[in-house]
Amino acid sequence: MEIILRPLRIIFRFLLFSSYAAIHTIRGFKINAFVKDPIERKRQFSRSIHQITSLCCKTLGIRVFVINPPPQGAPGLIVGNHLGFIDILASGSLRPLLFVTSLEMRQTPVLGLLTEMAGCIYVERRSRMGIQQELQQIINSLKEGFNVCLYPEATSHNGEHVLPFKRTLMTAAAYAGVPILPYVFNFKSIEGEDFTLKNRDHVCWYGDIPFVVAMVKALSLKYVDVEIKFLEPVHTTLEMERAEVANKLHQMISEKFVPVKMTTESVLCPQAEGV
Repeated sequence: MEIILRPLRIIFRFLLFSSYAAIHTIRGFKINAFVKDPIERKRQFSRSIHQITSLCCKTLGIRVFVINPPPQGAPGLIVGNHLGFIDILASGSLRPLLFVTSLEMRQTPVLGLLTEMAGCIYVERRSRMGIQQELQQIINSLKEGFNVCLYPEATSHNGEHVLPFKRTLMTAAAYAGVPILPYVFNFKSIEGEDFTLKNRDHVCWYGDIPFVVAMVKALSLKYVDVEIKFLEPVHTTLEMERAEVANKLHQMISEKFVPVKMTTESVLCPQAEGV
């Protein structure tokens, strides 16, 4: 029966996701056209993506469990580990916020339009030429009262360990006078099973995996249980060493991160597991 239901599930959820994307895009164009104040425009963008990601989680089987959420309405630089687009949907569903993403994403067909209509702040990961201007955009948004979500690994990973953190953009919190709100994202259950090599490529988007392939695999799952656990806020100052702050945050998140399980079955039969 599951052999029949799985492709039907993919088609149904793809149509749902496409409709949400269309609604989000149309709403974004309207906001761009009729909202002239740049701060109010960002506020409406952040509310729109919050509503859409919440809908996606509910209808795509992403069940989000939140531990120690920070108070609503308090601006802060939200920092977490990054495994793909599932954690973006999950974190976006928590509250209105602005994401920091790469300029490369903006240049990607479809995804570029979706991120632009979400009010994303773009950074050029491949060059540091404009980093001060990019940093200033984040500072301004934090000072305007927005929560800004930054993935300091600068890319998504395969679930084996948290990648080293980039340092510069995290100084935005000190410049804006707001705390860094670190969280750890973990896959708790994938269709009732542990997060292992067997199912990793159904929930992680990393390396050279095409977005469409990663998306289809994720849509095929009945449900995924994820946990977002906020850790103690970190208050920084401009006098603190960037490396010290980055290392502290990396250690906090790494200690609570539950990596993919390297099961004996997965290691012995990698082709059967789709790795």
